[in-house]
Amino acid sequence: MPQAVLGLGSNIAPAKEHLDKAVEALSNLGTVKEVSPYILSKPEGFANQPDFVNAVVILSTPYPPAALLRKLKALEKQLGRTPTFKNGPRVIDLDILFYDQIEFFDDDDEYMLIIPHPRLQEREFVLKPLSYLLSDYIHPKLHKPVVQLYRELMKRKGKPDCRIL
Repeated sequence: MPQAVLGLGSNIAPAKEHLDKAVEALSNLGTVKEVSPYILSKPEGFANQPDFVNAVVILSTPYPPAALLRKLKALEKQLGRTPTFKNGPRVIDLDILFYDQIEFFDDDDEYMLIIPHPRLQEREFVLKPLSYLLSDYIHPKLHKPVVQLYRELMKRKGKPDCRIL
C-alpha cells in the first residue's frame, strides 16, 4: 500500500489535543505507521498569533494523492477548521509532504496539490519532525536526504526556531 507523509499543525488551543484528534482520525484513511515528536514553532508569514504545534505522520493509505487530499480537507473541516486568511491561525492543518517516491501535480477547480510539498525544505517545523522519522529519506526532486535538507536550512538560518514538546 502507498505511504503518504503528512505534515500536521495547529495553533488554536488546545493545539496538542487537536493534533492528537487528527492522528486518531487519520486511521480512517489508512494505517498510521509512525508519528513524530510534537514540535513547538513560531508562526511564519503572520507573526501576531500563537505558536504552532507541528508533527509529521507516516500513513499507509489506499487513496491516490488527489483523493487523499480531498479526504484530508474534509477531515480538517470535521475537526473544526474554518477559513481565515493566508498563514492565519488554524485548528488543524493537514498537508501531504511526500507520497511514496513520486512527483505529482494536480490543479483541479477546488485544490492544488504538488508533491513533494514545494516549500518543505524551507520549513524547520516540517524538517525537524520529519528528520526523526525519515532522516535518510531522499527527497524525490532535490535528491538529498531529509537530514541534509535540515542541516542546510539550519546553516542558512543560524539558529533553531523550533523545539520538541
